[in-house]
Amino acid sequence: MGLTTSIGDYTNPRSLGSRFRRRRFAPLKRVFERIHAAKGRVEILDVGGRESYWNIVPADELAALGARITLLNLPEDCDPVERDDVFVAVAGDGCALPWPDRSFDVSHSNSVIEHVFGWQNKVAFAREAMRVADVWFHQTPNYWFPWEPHFGMPFFHWMPEPWRIALTMRRRLAWSERSRDVDEAMRVVELASLLCHAQVAHLFPGATIRRERLAGLTKSFVATRGVPVD
Repeated sequence: MGLTTSIGDYTNPRSLGSRFRRRRFAPLKRVFERIHAAKGRVEILDVGGRESYWNIVPADELAALGARITLLNLPEDCDPVERDDVFVAVAGDGCALPWPDRSFDVSHSNSVIEHVFGWQNKVAFAREAMRVADVWFHQTPNYWFPWEPHFGMPFFHWMPEPWRIALTMRRRLAWSERSRDVDEAMRVVELASLLCHAQVAHLFPGATIRRERLAGLTKSFVATRGVPVD
């Protein structure tokens, strides 16, 4: 098993990434239990989410909590769901959500906001995510962590853009195929723009910013409101 797979293979429950997800989810599950006890159901919006992500909790357990998870994705990324008693797939734009304020109990995203192109669109994404729910839970990798999770190599995100373009044209990186030309390479390089603590705190004012650590370094941030601190 290579380093990229051992870290980022979320289909493998023993991978480092899967273990981080389970640990990250534990306090959020307690929130679901609290809301379910009060209302008999839990309405969750997962912006940019996938049904497979929620394998960290058995679907029957989610159903028992009365969880209804809306997976919002761009039309080209909107996949049908298997457990339609728990999940519903909706096509839309995370920067302009189609629901009124506080339509959900919880708004959630996992490694999504770094893929939103442009700073003002990131601002809009965060504003909408906070608007539609009282409880927030939004995770994103840390720019200052040396491992770039999307491209599966150290220091990639710290390299000058021409170096990154050259690398994507020279070799396959993680799950990204080798780019055929500069245009394709630019689209790949612009796939993710990682954020620092100050940026995350600015995007989610009033949130508690949790630091997930690996080897003593901050691997990622989770911006939360209404989620108990372990």
